[in-house]
Amino acid sequence: MLQGLSGAHLIVLVFLVVLLFGAPKLPALAKSLGQSMKILKQEVRSDEPSDTDPQQPGGTAGAN
Repeated sequence: MLQGLSGAHLIVLVFLVVLLFGAPKLPALAKSLGQSMKILKQEVRSDEPSDTDPQQPGGTAGAN
């Protein structure tokens, strides 16, 4: 999606972001984006299947 962007395109995008949000709001925007990414990573890790299932007596998921 972003492979075709050159340096000039990125400069224009950064300029537009500063223009839209204003320079004083950018640190708060970056902080909230970072917190959102942290929450997303935690949720993805918690949804990954593990090798062991604590509800199974043998400790292996899917073993019958």
